[in-house]
This record gives sequence, C-alpha cells and structure tokens, in this order.
Amino acid sequence: MAPKVASKKQAAEDPRYAQAVQNYEAGLRALQEHKFEKAKASLQKVLAGPDKSLADRAKVHILTCDKHLEQPALHFKTPDEHFDFAISLMNTGDYVSAREHFERLLKQEPNSDYILYGLAALDCLTGHVEESLKTLKEAIQANPTLRFQARNDGDFQNLAEDPRFTELLYPDPGAEEAEPQQGETGTY
Repeated sequence: MAPKVASKKQAAEDPRYAQAVQNYEAGLRALQEHKFEKAKASLQKVLAGPDKSLADRAKVHILTCDKHLEQPALHFKTPDEHFDFAISLMNTGDYVSAREHFERLLKQEPNSDYILYGLAALDCLTGHVEESLKTLKEAIQANPTLRFQARNDGDFQNLAEDPRFTELLYPDPGAEEAEPQQGETGTY
C-alpha cells in the first residue's frame, strides 16, 4: 500500500496535475453557473493533463456542456412571453439565468411594474433583501395594486418578519396627511 500513497503524493506535487485539478474545478463551477462555454473551455484543458480518470470525468461534463450549447437561441415575440420564461426559470431554481433574463427585460422596459416585481421576488429568494425591498418599492410605486399581490406571495417569505416589508405592504393611510406641509406650523 505504501507505493500507492507515494504515487498520489508525487501526483499532487506534479504541477501539471495541480493545473488539471484547477481547470477541472473551474469547469465545474462554470457548469453549475450555467456558463457552458466557459465550462467547456476549462474542462478541455483537463484532457491534456496527466490524470486519465480526471480526464474521463471531464469528458462527461464536456458532453453536458455540448448538449446545452446545442439548444437554439431563444426568441420571444413579446416582453410578456419573455417575462413568463424568466419566471419559469426562477420557479425551477435557475436563479442565475432568471436574473439574466430579468435584467434584459428591464433594459427594454425600465419602468415596467411587473418586471420590477419579478426581480424583487428573485432578489428575495436569493437573499438580496435590500435590493428586493428597493425594487419592490419601485414596482408598487408604478402599480400600487402589486402591494396586495405581494402580501400573499410566497416568494417574499424571507421578508415576512422585516418591518420595512410590512410598512411597504401596509402603509399607514394617515401618515402622509399627518405630516405638516412646508410653511405650516402645526399650531392653531
């Protein structure tokens, strides 16, 4: 058994092996992020490395990348259709791709209430609380009826205990009237 340990130690000290492992790990990270071209490039570098088993595993992942890269580019007829696709990605847990689609939609329609609402939900699901609150506030300012939708939307569950979320969804109706206007003294 001692010879095997020695060969593993030598392999670990081999800079080509270390580079192959780094490329493999970078390829896996990119694959998990759905960056298939980047993943494939990193994994192809592993094939030239000294470890056959690592190269075999890289080949399997390269096939996965190829399969995803073969899919035709998506073309949407309307922003609503594109929004529905982004929501479906979010609902399946593909948050990175969903964010990319929401950001593309926002470039096309920067003040769209429903796109802002969808992005706020995504931000909440991914733990970006501050961004979620900010974007949800923008969506509600554009369309106050979204306040009622957000009250029962499970995507905002992470914000349920946040007082800022409560204030946003249940504003005090007399708060704006109670504040004295500029120039008023507030005394009679």
